[in-house]
Amino acid sequence: MSQQKVMEGEYFFRKHEMVAGFNFAKDGKFQFFYSYGAVDRSATGTYVVDGSIIKLKSDKQPGKDFAVVKQSKTSSGYTIQFEHANKYLLDNIRCIFFMGEEKQDAFTDQQGRVEVDIKSCDKIYVQHGLYPDIVTLIKDEQYTNNEFTVILNPSLEQVSFKGIDLTIEDDATLSCLPNYFMMMENIQFFRQ
Repeated sequence: MSQQKVMEGEYFFRKHEMVAGFNFAKDGKFQFFYSYGAVDRSATGTYVVDGSIIKLKSDKQPGKDFAVVKQSKTSSGYTIQFEHANKYLLDNIRCIFFMGEEKQDAFTDQQGRVEVDIKSCDKIYVQHGLYPDIVTLIKDEQYTNNEFTVILNPSLEQVSFKGIDLTIEDDATLSCLPNYFMMMENIQFFRQ
């Protein structure tokens, strides 16, 4: 019997008010859901079994959760204004400013704005606190702009699974290491 066949079925993780689950189909596709408090996430994609490791490839493209819609050069510092119809999602967005090997983190206020007083930076990455996934690059070395308007893309609620593999513990248990959206120890999904 192939490992792909063994994986077919539903696997669930539950801890306090968090629940997550996979549905693995025999055609090599998976569906995923995650719910924790007011945050619901999902994913679809394909999987392959390599020994005792399940490698997931989500349909979501990682690093594309935000899009710059306007940018300009102003006198000094860096300003990023995030926009979204749901104003609740504008708070707690992490902005990572790289100056060579040095980095500085800043978080948006409740209006989705962050201002930092640094002379220049090489790169700026952003990541949402409620929907963490692979960071999105919004500025690289070739651009000198320092004022940005950024929107939240619909992909934000999906999970890319980039860098996240599952380990087959036995025929009814899968596990994974702490990662960017499930940051706890002992993550185990049990077959239902």
